Amino acid sequence: MLAIRHAEQRGHANFGWLESRHTFSFGSYFDQRFMGFGPLRVINEDRVQPGQGFGTHGHSDMEIISYVLGGALEHKDSMGTGSIIQPGDVQRMSAGTGVRHSEYNASDTEPVHFLQIWILPERQGLEPGYEQKAFPAEEKQGQLRLVGSRDGRDGSLTIHQDVDLYATLLEDGDEVRHELADGRKAWVQVARGSVTVNDLQLYPGDGAALAGPATLRLAGTSEAEVLLFDMG
Repeated sequence: MLAIRHAEQRGHANFGWLESRHTFSFGSYFDQRFMGFGPLRVINEDRVQPGQGFGTHGHSDMEIISYVLGGALEHKDSMGTGSIIQPGDVQRMSAGTGVRHSEYNASDTEPVHFLQIWILPERQGLEPGYEQKAFPAEEKQGQLRLVGSRDGRDGSLTIHQDVDLYATLLEDGDEVRHELADGRKAWVQVARGSVTVNDLQLYPGDGAALAGPATLRLAGTSEAEVLLFDMG
């Protein structure tokens, strides 16, 4: 059975420089019913004002994925890594035994809009690491593009957990299907636009959970961008 998490039900924080919507419990928002789904712990939809951002802070024992929807996000960390993340890019930072980093809007004039995703790693105490790759729109248009996986197959980022992360861009009328195996679970996150998931309508910011075995049918009802997590 498909369970929908509507966008307006999410937690909300507004600090002026940052507006954030929390799919699962995070920061001052706490709901015992929404502590995550499988190894998926955080999906925050963040909008950061020009020239603002998250100052240097620490993480440990978490796989942190940044997925930019608009604007540009500047990343710096204690591993000596620095980069600009733009739409089409996906970044994975393994916090492991401990890492410090900062994330700032790379523009002084335009806001940045991105998803911050946290996944619990398969084990604690991993060596900190970083990876970033670009996935062109044509690789996602009307099809599911694997952008993250445990084994890094098909040119995807390596995630230290039994998670296959797909991204797709759908026009109105496009449809993609995904077979969810027995014993696995899926989370669908609508990043922008609107889609149906097994004929149920979802809108921007909506999420949906499903347990296998099942066939997932994603159909665009407007120009849309969607993430699909297939998890053990």
